[in-house]
Amino acid sequence: MPLTFRKSFRILPGVRLNINRKSWSITTGGGKHGPRRTHSSTGRRTTSMDLPGPFGWRKTRRR
Repeated sequence: MPLTFRKSFRILPGVRLNINRKSWSITTGGGKHGPRRTHSSTGRRTTSMDLPGPFGWRKTRRR
Protein backbone atom coordinates (compact mmCIF):
# COMPACT_ATOMS: atom_id res chain seq x y z
CA MET A 1 0.00 0.00 0.00
CA PRO A 2 1.64 3.27 -1.10
CA LEU A 3 1.93 6.23 1.22
CA THR A 4 -0.01 9.33 0.21
CA PHE A 5 0.32 12.96 1.16
CA ARG A 6 -2.52 15.48 1.00
CA LYS A 7 -2.95 18.67 2.97
CA SER A 8 -5.59 21.40 2.71
CA PHE A 9 -5.27 24.91 4.15
CA ARG A 10 -8.01 27.52 4.48
CA ILE A 11 -6.49 30.78 3.20
CA LEU A 12 -9.58 33.02 3.30
CA PRO A 13 -13.27 32.30 3.81
CA GLY A 14 -14.31 30.34 0.71
CA VAL A 15 -10.71 29.81 -0.54
CA ARG A 16 -8.64 26.67 0.09
CA LEU A 17 -5.09 25.71 -0.91
CA ASN A 18 -4.76 21.96 -1.48
CA ILE A 19 -1.32 20.36 -1.66
CA ASN A 20 -0.43 16.80 -2.57
CA ARG A 21 2.77 15.03 -3.53
CA LYS A 22 2.82 16.06 -7.21
CA SER A 23 0.78 19.27 -7.48
CA TRP A 24 -1.20 21.97 -5.73
CA SER A 25 -4.60 23.51 -6.40
CA ILE A 26 -6.82 26.40 -5.34
CA THR A 27 -10.52 25.81 -4.60
CA THR A 28 -12.98 28.70 -4.44
CA GLY A 29 -16.68 28.87 -3.69
CA GLY A 30 -18.68 25.98 -2.37
CA GLY A 31 -20.82 27.86 0.10
CA LYS A 32 -23.78 26.05 1.56
CA HIS A 33 -25.22 25.02 -1.81
CA GLY A 34 -23.07 26.79 -4.40
CA PRO A 35 -20.63 25.41 -6.95
CA ARG A 36 -16.90 24.91 -6.27
CA ARG A 37 -14.22 25.73 -8.81
CA THR A 38 -10.79 24.14 -8.59
CA HIS A 39 -7.72 25.20 -10.60
CA SER A 40 -4.75 22.83 -10.42
CA SER A 41 -1.07 23.47 -11.12
CA THR A 42 -1.19 20.65 -13.70
CA GLY A 43 -3.80 22.51 -15.78
CA ARG A 44 -6.90 20.64 -14.65
CA ARG A 45 -9.99 22.77 -14.00
CA THR A 46 -12.94 21.23 -12.19
CA THR A 47 -16.38 22.60 -11.38
CA SER A 48 -18.44 20.59 -8.92
CA MET A 49 -21.61 20.94 -6.92
CA ASP A 50 -23.41 18.88 -4.28
CA LEU A 51 -26.98 18.10 -5.18
CA PRO A 52 -29.71 16.84 -2.82
CA GLY A 53 -29.70 13.16 -1.94
CA PRO A 54 -26.99 10.83 -3.20
CA PHE A 55 -26.36 12.98 -6.27
CA GLY A 56 -23.41 15.15 -7.14
CA TRP A 57 -22.26 16.91 -10.27
CA ARG A 58 -18.72 17.36 -11.60
CA LYS A 59 -17.21 18.63 -14.84
CA THR A 60 -13.46 18.42 -15.48
CA ARG A 61 -11.43 20.02 -18.26
CA ARG A 62 -7.75 19.74 -19.08
CA ARG A 63 -5.81 22.63 -20.51
